[in-house]
Amino acid sequence: MANEENILPTQIIVGVVGIGLMGSSITTCLLIAGHQVIAVAPIPIDLETAETRIHEHLVRSFEQEICLEKPVYYLKNLTITEDYNCLKDTSLVIECTLEDITIKKQVYKNIENVVSNETIITSNTSAIPISLLQEEACIPSRFFGLHWAEPSHTTRFLEIICGNKSDQQKAEWLYQLSHHWAKEPTLVRKDIRGFITNRLMYALYREAFYLVENGYATVDDVDRACRNNAGYWMTFVGCFRWMDLTGIPAYHAVMRDLLPTLYNETEIPKLIDDIVKTGGKGILNGNGFYNYTPEEARLWRETFEEFSYDIRRLALKYPVDVVTRKLNALEKKNETQD
Repeated sequence: MANEENILPTQIIVGVVGIGLMGSSITTCLLIAGHQVIAVAPIPIDLETAETRIHEHLVRSFEQEICLEKPVYYLKNLTITEDYNCLKDTSLVIECTLEDITIKKQVYKNIENVVSNETIITSNTSAIPISLLQEEACIPSRFFGLHWAEPSHTTRFLEIICGNKSDQQKAEWLYQLSHHWAKEPTLVRKDIRGFITNRLMYALYREAFYLVENGYATVDDVDRACRNNAGYWMTFVGCFRWMDLTGIPAYHAVMRDLLPTLYNETEIPKLIDDIVKTGGKGILNGNGFYNYTPEEARLWRETFEEFSYDIRRLALKYPVDVVTRKLNALEKKNETQD
C-alpha cells in the first residue's frame, strides 16, 4: 500500500454502506477530508433523510471552521444511491449497518460482488469480533474493523481493528490514511471482543449499575461523578498518562484493596433490562435512565451537538503529541540562540 506522504484522499473513492445517524456523520468526515464518497442506503428511508443530515453537518462544520468551504463544495463529491454497483471503483468501503451478522453477511456479499479484489472492506461494528465477521468475506485478509464515535466528523476517536486473518500492511495503510480524517487513531493489532474503548467503558458501566442498584448512589450521582472527575481530564490524557501525572504508587496501593471489591458479574443489570423490556430507548422516546419531555429531548440532542464542537476546539489545542511539539519548539529556539 501507499506510504503516508503518498496518500491523497482526493484520489481515493470511499464507499459507505448504511447512511443512518452514524453513517451520515462518517460520510461528512470523509467529504471534508477530500474523498469522493459513494453512500449506499440498504434502508430506503435513509435515501430521504441522509442528504439533509449530511448537509446540516457540513453547514455547522463550516460555521465552526472545521471545514473551509460551504456544503455545496463537498456535496458535489457525494453520491447517494441504493445501487451497490456504484461501489465498483472504490478503494475502501465502510459498512455501517445494524449489529446483526445475518444482515452484515448479505451486505458483504453485495459489496464483494462489485468491488475489485484490492478494495479494503471495513465494518463500523462496536462489539462483534472482526475475526468472526471476516469469515463472512470472500477475501478475509482485506477485511478490518473501523470503529468510529458519534459525531464522527468532530471527534478525534477511531479504532482500526485487525482480525486474525487481516493483512498488517493494509492495516498500516488505513492507520496512515485516517490521519487525513483528523483522527488520532488506535491500531488494535489483535482482535478482541469490544476492542479497546468499549472494554474500558463497559467495565465502568458495569460498576455504575452496581453502585446504583445496591443503593450506594443515584443515577444522577454516578453521572455527576463521571462528568466531574474522568470527564475533566480524559480529553487531555488517557488512563496510563493520568497515573503518570498524578503518582503511580498511590494507584498501586489503592488497587490492592479496591480491585477485589469491584463488581464482576456477567448478567445484564436489572436496571437496564427493565427499561429495555418496557420499550425505553432513552432520548429517542423520552424513556431511559432519566425521563424526558419532547422539548427536553430536543434540547439535550442540540446541546450535545453544540458540546461536540466546543470540546473539539479545546481538544485540538492538546493533540497527542503536544509535548513533543513543545520540545521541538524549545530545541529550535535553543539552536537559534546558539
